[in-house]
Amino acid sequence: MLIRTAKASDILSSEITPHSVFLRRRQCLRAAAFTFAAIGIGPYSLACRAEAEQKLSGIVKTKWNEARLSGEELTSYDDVTSYNNFYEFGTSKSDPKRNAGGLQTKPWSVVVDGHVENPGTYDFEDIIKRHKLEERVYRFRCVEAWSMVVPWIGVPLANIIRRMGPTGNAKYVAFETLVDESQMPGVRQKVLDWPYREGLRMDEAMNPLTLMAVGLYGKEMPNQNGAPLRLIVPWKYGFKSIKSIVRITFVDKQPMTSWNMSSGREYGFYSNVNPSVDHPRWSQAKERRLGGSTNVFGFIPKQPTLMFNGYKEEVAGMYAGMDLREFY
Repeated sequence: MLIRTAKASDILSSEITPHSVFLRRRQCLRAAAFTFAAIGIGPYSLACRAEAEQKLSGIVKTKWNEARLSGEELTSYDDVTSYNNFYEFGTSKSDPKRNAGGLQTKPWSVVVDGHVENPGTYDFEDIIKRHKLEERVYRFRCVEAWSMVVPWIGVPLANIIRRMGPTGNAKYVAFETLVDESQMPGVRQKVLDWPYREGLRMDEAMNPLTLMAVGLYGKEMPNQNGAPLRLIVPWKYGFKSIKSIVRITFVDKQPMTSWNMSSGREYGFYSNVNPSVDHPRWSQAKERRLGGSTNVFGFIPKQPTLMFNGYKEEVAGMYAGMDLREFY
């Protein structure tokens, strides 16, 4: 799926559902979750399933959806929600779906601090209010040789950042994920130095492609995919898309990131999709589309990996003059 413009289309007022309707829908979900909790239904309760299937209101259809016509098939909802890296719930790709059902995402708050004019603790609704929810169909590249095409729902991160008012000292944006052993069994294993940390350069965070996602396939974000807030940076590998965000910090120096701290030789700060730079344990030159059509031998065929995941036209200018093999 290729996007050849970084501009959203003009928005018709008739296409926009009032944000109040979206918030009322969230209140109904909270009530449903309380009801089923009261009668003792566990993590895979009807409430959790209903929430995962709950459709979002107020979604704006934009030109980003021209990607649907590019000839690339969307990855199925079942595949997108059952093949996940979310180590807080386990290291297997199937662990997040199995273990994340009990994560409580309502209410949810995010601490905003650092070099910013409007620091504080913001409720989920405060983070996304005043913004129109957009559907963006993006190619999503795992660090392994797998990729997806996913219709994400969210708000451009740049819109949120402008409201927070970063000062001139803010050169980077750092993010942290929730850490809660009572809800996240994976954090009992010290596979990473918790909390999970990620970061972007300010110009990357402000790029029109960068999305703070709250859903996919027109539905609220499932827990295993990073509910209620996760980052989507489509020209970078999937591990750069931090999930279940609880802190956003504006800093003046390049922040530490979890995978760079864990294995700097394998995972650089930038993490841009670059088929000419191999991971030390596998090639990045080709990829397979998760859930894609199989060939006569029963295998999903590989296809060439595109520079910047196919978004070179929109983002390459940010890295002009940089050695992209050194700054991987």
